[in-house]
Amino acid sequence: MGYDVVIVGGGLGGLTAGAKLAKEGKKVFLIEQHNKPGGYATTFKRNGYTVEAGLHEMDGLDEDDIKPKIFKDLKVFDNVEFIRVPEFYRFVNERVDIVVPDNAEKAIATFIKKFPEDEQGIRKFFKVIVDLRREIWKLPREKWKVFLALPIFPLVFRNLVSYRNETVGKFLDSIVKSDDLKLVLIGNLGYYHNDPYTMSMLYYAAGQGSYYSGGGWYIKGGSQKLSDYLSRVITDNGGEVILNHLATKILTENNRAIGVEYTKKVPENSEGLKVFARNIIANAAIPNVANHLLSPKASRRLRSQIENWEIACSILTVYLGFKKPVKELGNKHYSTFAFHPSVQKQSDILKNSKADFRTRPFCFVDYSQIDSGLAPEGKSLSVIATYDYISDWENLSQQEYRAKKEEVAQIFIARLDDLIPGIKKEVEYYEVSTSKTMRRYTLNPEGTAYGYAEIPRQAGMRRIRQKSPIKNLHFASAWTFLGGGFTGVIASGYFCAEDILRE
Repeated sequence: MGYDVVIVGGGLGGLTAGAKLAKEGKKVFLIEQHNKPGGYATTFKRNGYTVEAGLHEMDGLDEDDIKPKIFKDLKVFDNVEFIRVPEFYRFVNERVDIVVPDNAEKAIATFIKKFPEDEQGIRKFFKVIVDLRREIWKLPREKWKVFLALPIFPLVFRNLVSYRNETVGKFLDSIVKSDDLKLVLIGNLGYYHNDPYTMSMLYYAAGQGSYYSGGGWYIKGGSQKLSDYLSRVITDNGGEVILNHLATKILTENNRAIGVEYTKKVPENSEGLKVFARNIIANAAIPNVANHLLSPKASRRLRSQIENWEIACSILTVYLGFKKPVKELGNKHYSTFAFHPSVQKQSDILKNSKADFRTRPFCFVDYSQIDSGLAPEGKSLSVIATYDYISDWENLSQQEYRAKKEEVAQIFIARLDDLIPGIKKEVEYYEVSTSKTMRRYTLNPEGTAYGYAEIPRQAGMRRIRQKSPIKNLHFASAWTFLGGGFTGVIASGYFCAEDILRE
């Protein structure tokens, strides 16, 4: 049977693309190697808890955000409940303890009160990131690449040119005196990248400006609700979603993608299956597509396009189930970012992100602050997240790997107990997910959770586009335009579907 579109991968990018195409009458066939759709947007069950695999909060949902348009089109708001997070985040180090509002004007007032000597820099910071974010979504997508090449840029989009090569670290150094204020302003840098001095201002502003304009949101019951709904849109409109199957080859003919070869994951080495379509969407890591899924000739074309692109770091997560709601233990905030005393200034962050787990910065997310629907009555679920690298876990035996995970879990539970005294004794479940875990479940190289690193030369408008050098092969994932995060992959999938429909 022929299809209009075959999608390799059921992460949010593939699901969004598939849902849009199916809704518009295209016959969609989606292949996912995991036993559930969603990629990082999934949950799993443990000891009565619904454990959120990846989502801490989703940015925006205001009038300047792209997601409401997409969600209204796909009727997401009618089928998935979003809960507003109470504030942006709390930042803590040995000198500063401050709660950051998720509204630009309130945040400005909060920062000026704490750092009055930097009032001018504070106002400049918020004006630039909010204006940049607005310009990014105001400029038509098909004109971004053209506009950036122009020597004279329309005045209404002047920030896009001014900051296209800028990094967050350099920008902050140019406007802010206080090192602690700089650290607070990038307290949640881990949402995007691991180094302010290589973090793209455009990508940072798109995300950070969205939180300050539209706040943060969580999906009640977990991100799996969104993934399952988008999967249903595909099947309810005549498409197919095949789980536990692995794509092994993208079939090409005369530099044109024509189909996909795939197999059941269990039993291994089962007979190969083939499906053909007018268009193929790879909701998969682009390096994997280039290195494993294409013929040698097609692979060379794609590899030449991604040569020297840097892969981002990953995330280590400690999932925690508590005997009672954490908010009853004295914690008052949804997200807390804690920096070790060894981080005195921006230039310390990258080194610290690769240091011993006893000193790496971490984020604590307390889902009990909202009606998350994740824990049994009278209990609560939380997570601790920090930077991670596949090099932390390679070359370990299975026994050594398990022992190191246990050691890391105890390190972070102890650090959390320092932050919230007495919380350690309330833990009844914990589990550690590493970059190696990420690689196993998503197949992403190096277990990255972000795709390509968000550095100026490969972020934002310079990002690889949805269309590949192989005809009829498209991309929809964190590895392509716009980049990682829920907003990035949802927009990537939707834009990819629009491109196919337009053609």
